[in-house]
Amino acid sequence: MVTTPPTPQPRSDARGTPDVSGPSTQVNGTPAVSDRNSLSVGSNGPLLLHDTHLVDMLAHFNRENVPERKPHAKGAGAFGHFETTADVSQYTKAAVFQQGATTRMLTRFSTVAGELGSPDTWRDVRGFAMRFYTSEGNFDLVGNNTPVFFLRDPLKFPNFIRSQKRLADNGLRDNTMQWDFWSNNPESAHRVTYLMGDRGLPRSRRHMNGYGSHTYMWVNASGEKFWVKYHFHSQQGVQGITNEAADRIAGRDAEFHRRDLFEAIERGDAPQWKLSVRVMPYDDAKTYRFNPFDLTKTRPHADYPLIEVGTMTLDENPVNFFAQIDQGAFAPSNTVPGIGFSPDKMLLGRVFAYADAHRARIGANFHQLPVNRPAVEQENHYSFDGPMRYEHSGSAPTYQTNSFGRPTADTRGPVDDGWEADGQMVRSAYELHAEDDDFGQPGTLVREVFDDAMRDRLVDTVIGSLGGVRDPVLSRVFEYWTNVDATIGQRIRDGKAAADDAPVDPGEVPGGQETYAAS
Repeated sequence: MVTTPPTPQPRSDARGTPDVSGPSTQVNGTPAVSDRNSLSVGSNGPLLLHDTHLVDMLAHFNRENVPERKPHAKGAGAFGHFETTADVSQYTKAAVFQQGATTRMLTRFSTVAGELGSPDTWRDVRGFAMRFYTSEGNFDLVGNNTPVFFLRDPLKFPNFIRSQKRLADNGLRDNTMQWDFWSNNPESAHRVTYLMGDRGLPRSRRHMNGYGSHTYMWVNASGEKFWVKYHFHSQQGVQGITNEAADRIAGRDAEFHRRDLFEAIERGDAPQWKLSVRVMPYDDAKTYRFNPFDLTKTRPHADYPLIEVGTMTLDENPVNFFAQIDQGAFAPSNTVPGIGFSPDKMLLGRVFAYADAHRARIGANFHQLPVNRPAVEQENHYSFDGPMRYEHSGSAPTYQTNSFGRPTADTRGPVDDGWEADGQMVRSAYELHAEDDDFGQPGTLVREVFDDAMRDRLVDTVIGSLGGVRDPVLSRVFEYWTNVDATIGQRIRDGKAAADDAPVDPGEVPGGQETYAAS
């Protein structure tokens, strides 16, 4: 029996506006199973490559803008070196972290939501990406200026970034869109509290900390495994600026942070950061009170104290910004022996997404650019051809295994930087640990880490960010902050009402203190 296919219905109106009132679908038109959770082997298990919705979302997202980076578009950086001053060989066999080792580095600082031409002093997350040109290959550590992030699942990441960008119709940034996403995803509360606090406006790139944020694995020479977090503490001190000062600087010098870093190094005032790690024994992760692989959580220092590793110094400016900074292709997929991944779903998503973004933005052979080449004595990889290919393997076999002497790798069995996973394929959040929730840690941050002045600035900043936010989003924002802390939530509600009632003097420029310690 031959059936006649249904007549296709119009997918858009005369202006090309699609009808998006129906159920969520994948790009091939099939119903989307979940827009919230990636497919993993068990709640804490690895993500799966055949989660086509996740792959489609990340791969398409990486190609939305060319050549500007979608997030982290505006940045600056410098070269330098890392010196390992302490003995941490009991935790890792990585050559870069053996006592006495000195390794050339490249570090790029950036904003996340702002475009290439945006002011440096807009309130935003600050990227903190580092490349270690080690004797075993490039090791890239891609982090931020705070120890947590907004999300715990990479499937949400493209949606999060779009909520920080611009509206589709008028091309303007929109507070309602931003708060709509945050308040609908309460896991963001910890990171939003940091962002609306003093660390959201660093005085300079030299005056902020850097964090690997994710949990990584370290493996020592005996095969013992540990879960680690990286903390780079500014030796210049952590300082911020007020909203008023940031606004004035944005109008006078949109490149303020880029200029500050370059000129500091130029005059010989090389900034430094001390690297410390917090090490969790492998088996502790199973029963620790917070899920250690949840990127929205921290581990209290009392549970896992800081262990000093060494010092990063930036003392060499680029001689060509485009070639050495803009084309720097940092990717967490670049690891070395002794350093591995973890069940952190955001990390596992980034392992694919970052390198793929560089393939889309720079080209398939981005790894051959001088700034991206590893500093190893010999390379022998089986990538082949592609646009702008410069280095090649001559007439050697381009396949493996071969019978003509070109070496191949064939290690089998368990890997030294792996972890066990057993379970059904599911779409779910992480398994809850004893004290896991979305608002507990941001509440602790507000009540026990912030002082009265910091809490005052937090409240003022949140109120200032709510201009134009309309219901039902506004009501949900008040509930969001009340869940973080009841007193802070009430102050924000009252302050917003007072701000709405107050007359506006367009000529008034608020004054007051402009700098403060933000540690």
